[in-house]
Amino acid sequence: MNDIIKKTMKMNKTATKLKPGMTLIEITVVILVLLTLIAVLFIGANIYKKGADRAACILNIRNIHQAVRADQNLENQNTGDPIVGTILGGPGSGAYFETVITCPSAGGAYLVATNYPVIGDVGADCVDLGNATDKHYPDPTTTASW
Repeated sequence: MNDIIKKTMKMNKTATKLKPGMTLIEITVVILVLLTLIAVLFIGANIYKKGADRAACILNIRNIHQAVRADQNLENQNTGDPIVGTILGGPGSGAYFETVITCPSAGGAYLVATNYPVIGDVGADCVDLGNATDKHYPDPTTTASW
C-alpha cells in the first residue's frame, strides 16, 4: 500500500509541475500585434502631418492675401491696378513680410499676384514644386473650396 501512495504522489507531482515561459506561437502573436499597432501609428501620424501642413499653407496664403488687401487700402488702389507696395521681401526692405515664407509641405515659395485681385480671388499662390499628384492647397482662383 505504501508503494501505491508513493507512485500516486509521484504522478501528481509531475503532472502539476508547470514550465515557465511562453510558447513560440504566443511570442509570434504578441510580435504581430505590436507591429500592427506601430504600423497604424505611423500611418496616422503621416496623415496628421499632411493635414497640418495643408492648414499651415492655407494660413500663409491667407496672411499674404490680407497683406495685399491692406496695401490696396493704404495706397487707395482699385482692383486690377498693379500692386504698389512690397509684400514679400527681406529684412529692412519695408515689406509686409520681412522673413522668407516657405510652404511647410512642398518647401517652395509663394507667388504674389502682380495686380490687386478681384473680390473672391486670392492674392497669392503656393509653388508646388511640380508635385501635382499631392496637391496640398486649395484652388487659388476661388475661395469656395476653402
